[in-house]
Amino acid sequence: MRPVKILTDSCSDMSRDLREKYDIDYARMKTVYDGKEQWASLDFEYYTPKQLYDIMRDGNRILTTQVPPDEFTRIFTEYLDKGFDIVYIGCSLKQSGSVNTGAVVARTLLESRPDANIFCVDSMNACMGEGLLAIKGATYRDQGLGAKEIYDKLVAERKTINEYVTVHSLDSLKRAGRVKASAAFFGNLLGVKPILIADAKGDQVAVKKVKGRMNSFHEIVSMLKESITDAENQTIYLCHADCEKEEVDTLTQLLKDEIGCQDVHVSYIGPIIGASIGPDAIGIWATGKEVTFEG
Repeated sequence: MRPVKILTDSCSDMSRDLREKYDIDYARMKTVYDGKEQWASLDFEYYTPKQLYDIMRDGNRILTTQVPPDEFTRIFTEYLDKGFDIVYIGCSLKQSGSVNTGAVVARTLLESRPDANIFCVDSMNACMGEGLLAIKGATYRDQGLGAKEIYDKLVAERKTINEYVTVHSLDSLKRAGRVKASAAFFGNLLGVKPILIADAKGDQVAVKKVKGRMNSFHEIVSMLKESITDAENQTIYLCHADCEKEEVDTLTQLLKDEIGCQDVHVSYIGPIIGASIGPDAIGIWATGKEVTFEG
Protein backbone atom coordinates (compact mmCIF):
# COMPACT_ATOMS: atom_id res chain seq x y z
CA MET A 1 0.00 0.00 0.00
CA ARG A 2 1.28 3.45 -0.94
CA PRO A 3 1.83 6.02 1.82
CA VAL A 4 -0.76 8.80 2.06
CA LYS A 5 -0.26 12.56 2.00
CA ILE A 6 -3.00 14.73 3.49
CA LEU A 7 -3.50 18.06 1.73
CA THR A 8 -5.86 20.93 2.33
CA ASP A 9 -6.04 24.53 1.04
CA SER A 10 -5.82 28.16 2.12
CA CYS A 11 -9.38 28.07 3.47
CA SER A 12 -8.41 25.59 6.20
CA ASP A 13 -6.68 28.23 8.35
CA MET A 14 -4.29 25.63 9.74
CA SER A 15 -1.40 27.36 11.49
CA ARG A 16 2.15 26.18 10.85
CA ASP A 17 2.39 24.35 14.18
CA LEU A 18 -0.68 22.25 13.33
CA ARG A 19 0.51 21.50 9.81
CA GLU A 20 3.89 20.40 11.13
CA LYS A 21 2.39 18.36 13.98
CA TYR A 22 0.07 16.43 11.66
CA ASP A 23 2.29 16.45 8.53
CA ILE A 24 -0.26 18.29 6.38
CA ASP A 25 0.47 20.50 3.36
CA TYR A 26 -1.87 22.86 1.54
CA ALA A 27 -2.69 24.18 -1.92
CA ARG A 28 -2.64 27.96 -2.08
CA MET A 29 -5.42 30.24 -3.16
CA LYS A 30 -4.84 33.92 -3.97
CA THR A 31 -5.92 37.30 -2.68
CA VAL A 32 -6.36 40.33 -4.93
CA TYR A 33 -5.99 43.84 -3.52
CA ASP A 34 -5.32 47.12 -5.28
CA GLY A 35 -4.89 45.24 -8.56
CA LYS A 36 -2.18 42.93 -7.20
CA GLU A 37 -2.49 39.16 -6.84
CA GLN A 38 -0.75 37.50 -3.91
CA TRP A 39 -0.59 33.94 -2.63
CA ALA A 40 -2.89 33.40 0.35
CA SER A 41 -0.29 32.22 2.83
CA LEU A 42 -1.46 30.66 6.08
CA ASP A 43 1.83 31.85 7.57
CA PHE A 44 1.04 35.50 6.76
CA GLU A 45 4.16 35.89 4.63
CA TYR A 46 2.83 38.88 2.70
CA TYR A 47 0.63 40.63 5.28
CA THR A 48 0.70 40.50 9.04
CA PRO A 49 -2.74 39.76 10.49
CA LYS A 50 -3.04 43.37 11.64
CA GLN A 51 -2.09 44.70 8.18
CA LEU A 52 -4.60 42.40 6.49
CA TYR A 53 -7.50 43.27 8.75
CA ASP A 54 -6.67 46.98 8.94
CA ILE A 55 -7.13 47.14 5.16
CA MET A 56 -10.71 46.01 5.70
CA ARG A 57 -11.19 48.19 8.77
CA ASP A 58 -10.37 51.13 6.51
CA GLY A 59 -13.31 50.18 4.29
CA ASN A 60 -11.41 48.37 1.53
CA ARG A 61 -12.35 45.02 0.06
CA ILE A 62 -9.91 42.18 -0.60
CA LEU A 63 -10.96 39.78 -3.35
CA THR A 64 -10.07 36.08 -3.41
CA THR A 65 -9.60 33.26 -5.91
CA GLN A 66 -9.95 29.52 -5.66
CA VAL A 67 -6.89 27.28 -5.98
CA PRO A 68 -5.52 27.78 -9.55
CA PRO A 69 -5.18 24.62 -11.67
CA ASP A 70 -1.40 25.16 -11.93
CA GLU A 71 -1.13 25.17 -8.14
CA PHE A 72 -2.97 21.85 -7.94
CA THR A 73 -0.68 20.46 -10.63
CA ARG A 74 2.39 21.61 -8.66
CA ILE A 75 1.42 20.18 -5.31
CA PHE A 76 -0.19 16.96 -6.58
CA THR A 77 2.83 16.22 -8.79
CA GLU A 78 5.25 16.88 -5.92
CA TYR A 79 3.72 14.17 -3.76
CA LEU A 80 2.84 11.73 -6.54
CA ASP A 81 6.47 11.81 -7.63
CA LYS A 82 7.47 10.97 -4.07
CA GLY A 83 5.29 7.85 -4.18
CA PHE A 84 2.30 9.10 -2.20
CA ASP A 85 -1.40 8.63 -2.68
CA ILE A 86 -3.20 11.89 -1.89
CA VAL A 87 -6.29 12.83 0.08
CA TYR A 88 -7.15 16.49 -0.48
CA ILE A 89 -9.67 18.01 1.93
CA GLY A 90 -11.06 21.18 0.37
CA CYS A 91 -13.32 24.06 1.32
CA SER A 92 -17.06 23.46 1.08
CA LEU A 93 -18.30 23.46 -2.50
CA LYS A 94 -20.97 25.91 -1.37
CA GLN A 95 -18.16 28.43 -0.84
CA SER A 96 -15.40 27.50 -3.31
CA GLY A 97 -15.04 25.51 -6.52
CA SER A 98 -11.58 24.29 -5.57
CA VAL A 99 -12.61 20.68 -4.86
CA ASN A 100 -14.02 20.37 -8.38
CA THR A 101 -10.90 21.96 -9.90
CA GLY A 102 -8.72 19.59 -7.89
CA ALA A 103 -10.67 16.59 -9.15
CA VAL A 104 -10.24 17.68 -12.78
CA VAL A 105 -6.48 18.14 -12.34
CA ALA A 106 -6.25 14.82 -10.50
CA ARG A 107 -7.88 12.91 -13.34
CA THR A 108 -5.39 14.34 -15.81
CA LEU A 109 -2.36 13.54 -13.66
CA LEU A 110 -3.53 10.01 -12.89
CA GLU A 111 -3.83 9.10 -16.59
CA SER A 112 -0.05 8.51 -16.62
CA ARG A 113 0.04 7.05 -13.08
CA PRO A 114 -2.34 4.08 -13.02
CA ASP A 115 -1.08 2.82 -9.65
CA ALA A 116 -1.64 6.14 -7.82
CA ASN A 117 -4.75 7.65 -6.25
CA ILE A 118 -5.98 11.16 -5.51
CA PHE A 119 -9.21 11.58 -3.54
CA CYS A 120 -10.80 15.03 -3.26
CA VAL A 121 -13.09 15.56 -0.26
CA ASP A 122 -15.69 18.30 -0.07
CA SER A 123 -15.31 19.09 3.63
CA MET A 124 -18.69 20.90 3.71
CA ASN A 125 -16.84 23.27 6.05
CA ALA A 126 -14.39 26.16 5.94
CA CYS A 127 -11.81 27.73 8.23
CA MET A 128 -10.82 25.41 11.08
CA GLY A 129 -13.80 23.16 10.35
CA GLU A 130 -12.00 22.17 7.17
CA GLY A 131 -8.73 22.02 9.11
CA LEU A 132 -10.23 19.76 11.77
CA LEU A 133 -11.40 17.31 9.10
CA ALA A 134 -7.86 17.31 7.68
CA ILE A 135 -6.51 16.51 11.16
CA LYS A 136 -8.91 13.57 11.31
CA GLY A 137 -7.54 12.43 7.95
CA ALA A 138 -3.97 12.65 9.26
CA THR A 139 -4.95 10.65 12.34
CA TYR A 140 -6.43 7.89 10.18
CA ARG A 141 -3.28 7.92 8.02
CA ASP A 142 -1.15 7.46 11.12
CA GLN A 143 -3.35 4.52 12.10
CA GLY A 144 -2.34 2.83 8.84
CA LEU A 145 -5.45 3.40 6.73
CA GLY A 146 -5.14 3.74 2.98
CA ALA A 147 -6.29 6.69 0.90
CA LYS A 148 -9.68 5.22 -0.06
CA GLU A 149 -10.43 4.22 3.54
CA ILE A 150 -9.55 7.72 4.74
CA TYR A 151 -11.71 9.29 2.05
CA ASP A 152 -14.71 7.12 3.02
CA LYS A 153 -14.33 7.95 6.71
CA LEU A 154 -14.03 11.69 6.14
CA VAL A 155 -17.10 11.78 3.90
CA ALA A 156 -19.04 9.88 6.57
CA GLU A 157 -17.87 12.16 9.40
CA ARG A 158 -17.77 15.63 7.83
CA LYS A 159 -21.15 16.64 9.27
CA THR A 160 -19.92 15.98 12.80
CA ILE A 161 -17.76 19.12 12.64
CA ASN A 162 -19.52 21.72 14.78
CA GLU A 163 -18.84 25.42 14.06
CA TYR A 164 -20.02 28.46 16.00
CA VAL A 165 -18.81 31.90 14.88
CA THR A 166 -19.74 35.40 15.97
CA VAL A 167 -19.12 38.51 13.89
CA HIS A 168 -19.68 42.22 14.37
CA SER A 169 -21.85 42.27 11.23
CA LEU A 170 -22.61 40.19 8.15
CA ASP A 171 -21.64 42.96 5.72
CA SER A 172 -18.37 41.37 4.54
CA LEU A 173 -19.94 37.94 4.13
CA LYS A 174 -22.88 39.41 2.26
CA ARG A 175 -20.60 41.26 -0.18
CA ALA A 176 -18.58 38.08 -0.75
CA GLY A 177 -21.70 35.94 -1.28
CA ARG A 178 -20.54 33.58 1.48
CA VAL A 179 -23.51 33.56 3.85
CA LYS A 180 -27.00 32.19 3.34
CA ALA A 181 -30.34 32.93 5.02
CA SER A 182 -28.99 36.18 6.37
CA ALA A 183 -31.66 38.70 5.39
CA ALA A 184 -33.46 38.50 8.71
CA PHE A 185 -30.25 39.35 10.53
CA PHE A 186 -29.48 42.58 8.70
CA GLY A 187 -30.28 46.04 9.90
CA ASN A 188 -28.61 48.63 12.03
CA LEU A 189 -29.59 47.34 15.45
CA LEU A 190 -26.84 48.64 17.66
CA GLY A 191 -24.84 45.88 19.31
CA VAL A 192 -26.59 42.91 17.69
CA LYS A 193 -24.09 40.14 16.90
CA PRO A 194 -25.02 37.38 14.42
CA ILE A 195 -24.09 33.75 15.17
CA LEU A 196 -23.04 31.60 12.20
CA ILE A 197 -22.80 27.85 11.72
CA ALA A 198 -21.85 25.53 8.87
CA ASP A 199 -25.13 23.83 8.05
CA ALA A 200 -25.84 20.31 6.80
CA LYS A 201 -25.41 21.37 3.17
CA GLY A 202 -22.11 23.19 3.69
CA ASP A 203 -23.57 26.70 3.65
CA GLN A 204 -22.58 29.41 6.13
CA VAL A 205 -25.85 30.29 7.83
CA ALA A 206 -26.76 32.97 10.36
CA VAL A 207 -28.89 31.16 12.95
CA LYS A 208 -29.15 33.58 15.86
CA LYS A 209 -28.59 37.18 16.81
CA VAL A 210 -27.37 38.16 20.25
CA LYS A 211 -27.23 41.56 21.90
CA GLY A 212 -23.66 42.45 22.84
CA ARG A 213 -20.20 41.06 22.17
CA MET A 214 -19.78 39.26 25.50
CA ASN A 215 -23.22 37.71 25.25
CA SER A 216 -22.27 36.37 21.83
CA PHE A 217 -19.23 34.67 23.40
CA HIS A 218 -21.40 33.03 26.04
CA GLU A 219 -23.88 31.97 23.34
CA ILE A 220 -21.36 30.21 21.09
CA VAL A 221 -19.84 28.43 24.09
CA SER A 222 -23.31 27.34 25.21
CA MET A 223 -24.14 26.07 21.73
CA LEU A 224 -20.90 24.09 21.51
CA LYS A 225 -21.41 22.70 25.02
CA GLU A 226 -24.76 21.34 23.87
CA SER A 227 -23.39 19.68 20.73
CA ILE A 228 -19.83 18.56 21.58
CA THR A 229 -19.13 14.88 22.25
CA ASP A 230 -16.30 13.37 24.30
CA ALA A 231 -15.23 16.85 25.33
CA GLU A 232 -12.61 15.80 27.86
CA ASN A 233 -10.60 14.11 25.11
CA GLN A 234 -10.92 16.89 22.56
CA THR A 235 -9.00 19.97 21.56
CA ILE A 236 -11.33 22.85 20.74
CA TYR A 237 -10.02 25.08 17.95
CA LEU A 238 -10.47 28.84 18.32
CA CYS A 239 -9.73 31.08 15.32
CA HIS A 240 -10.04 34.85 15.18
CA ALA A 241 -9.70 37.74 12.74
CA ASP A 242 -7.24 39.95 14.64
CA CYS A 243 -9.35 40.28 17.78
CA GLU A 244 -8.04 41.99 20.89
CA LYS A 245 -5.97 39.66 23.10
CA GLU A 246 -8.33 40.24 26.00
CA GLU A 247 -11.26 38.96 23.94
CA VAL A 248 -9.37 35.88 22.81
CA ASP A 249 -8.26 35.14 26.37
CA THR A 250 -11.80 35.61 27.67
CA LEU A 251 -13.30 33.18 25.15
CA THR A 252 -10.50 30.67 25.76
CA GLN A 253 -11.16 30.73 29.51
CA LEU A 254 -14.91 30.39 28.97
CA LEU A 255 -14.32 27.24 26.94
CA LYS A 256 -12.08 25.76 29.61
CA ASP A 257 -14.48 26.64 32.42
CA GLU A 258 -17.73 25.63 30.73
CA ILE A 259 -16.77 22.65 28.60
CA GLY A 260 -13.79 21.06 30.34
CA CYS A 261 -12.04 20.17 27.10
CA GLN A 262 -8.57 18.68 26.88
CA ASP A 263 -7.11 21.82 25.31
CA VAL A 264 -7.92 24.99 23.37
CA HIS A 265 -5.78 25.76 20.32
CA VAL A 266 -5.77 29.43 19.28
CA SER A 267 -4.80 30.74 15.83
CA TYR A 268 -5.71 33.38 13.25
CA ILE A 269 -8.36 33.25 10.57
CA GLY A 270 -6.29 33.33 7.39
CA PRO A 271 -6.40 35.61 4.33
CA ILE A 272 -9.13 33.85 2.32
CA ILE A 273 -11.73 33.35 5.03
CA GLY A 274 -10.67 36.63 6.60
CA ALA A 275 -11.35 38.55 3.40
CA SER A 276 -14.90 37.22 3.46
CA ILE A 277 -15.77 37.32 7.14
CA GLY A 278 -14.09 40.62 8.01
CA PRO A 279 -12.08 41.81 11.02
CA ASP A 280 -12.83 40.85 14.62
CA ALA A 281 -14.75 37.68 13.80
CA ILE A 282 -14.10 34.83 16.21
CA GLY A 283 -15.19 31.20 16.16
CA ILE A 284 -14.84 27.79 17.77
CA TRP A 285 -14.77 24.30 16.25
CA ALA A 286 -14.96 20.76 17.64
CA THR A 287 -16.36 17.33 16.85
CA GLY A 288 -19.89 16.76 18.07
CA LYS A 289 -23.41 15.70 17.16
CA GLU A 290 -24.16 15.42 13.46
CA VAL A 291 -25.26 18.73 12.00
CA THR A 292 -28.79 18.44 10.63
CA PHE A 293 -29.90 22.08 10.40
CA GLU A 294 -30.40 23.42 6.88
CA GLY A 295 -30.70 27.14 6.35
